[in-house]
Amino acid sequence: MECAVIYRRLKTFLQEMIDSHHLEGVEAFVTGRGLSAEEAIGNPDRRDYPLLKGKERLLQAEFRGTAGQAFTDSPGALAGRLRDFLDMTLGTNFERAAFIAVLNAVMRHLGLIEGTVHCKDKEPARCAGLLAERIRREYGNPKVAMIGLQPALLEECSKEFSVRLVDLDPDNIGRLKGGVAVEDAELKTRELVEWCDLLLVTGSTVANGTIGTFLQVDKPVIFYGTTIAGAAKILGLRRFCPCAK
Repeated sequence: MECAVIYRRLKTFLQEMIDSHHLEGVEAFVTGRGLSAEEAIGNPDRRDYPLLKGKERLLQAEFRGTAGQAFTDSPGALAGRLRDFLDMTLGTNFERAAFIAVLNAVMRHLGLIEGTVHCKDKEPARCAGLLAERIRREYGNPKVAMIGLQPALLEECSKEFSVRLVDLDPDNIGRLKGGVAVEDAELKTRELVEWCDLLLVTGSTVANGTIGTFLQVDKPVIFYGTTIAGAAKILGLRRFCPCAK
């Protein structure tokens, strides 16, 4: 599915929510900013999360006291009416992340989704253990393709399953993480899709414009994280994020 089609569906859904819940007007104002690492993830046991290394930031939008988040490599401040975010072209990582964060905040406010705020402290490690348990229970012993580096998830999965990993960060490519060599996402993603039995995909793909690839594969796909909370509900995607708030 083309990303342009995906974003049109997300925009259409948000427009329908604005209309059906009468959210247009001055009071429908959204603010947001990039969170500090401690605000986003607290003080986890390990220090190799991208949030702590400054590679990514969590952009948080707030609508009527409700927060929605999206990972991005292009954080910034945001403020405006809901209409302003519908009018965005979504041509940059910041615009996409801002729109996704707003979508998540509005859908959470309306009670349509949960888990729009990143887990903290010891919870990311707990999440990883729960994920490995779920994969074992539902899929047995699959070959797992991980799209995007999440160190705790990688470490737990690589203990039990055959895992290959691709990432976009050039500082990670070619390095060993959790005993697994990080491969170049731009060069190796298609190969991993053909190789694996199960894809484990970061929800950040909906904010960086790469999600389309993973909606066309004829294999099980699990998206993880807070970023994709709203999109997963709208598009009918399987999402794993048990510890998010």
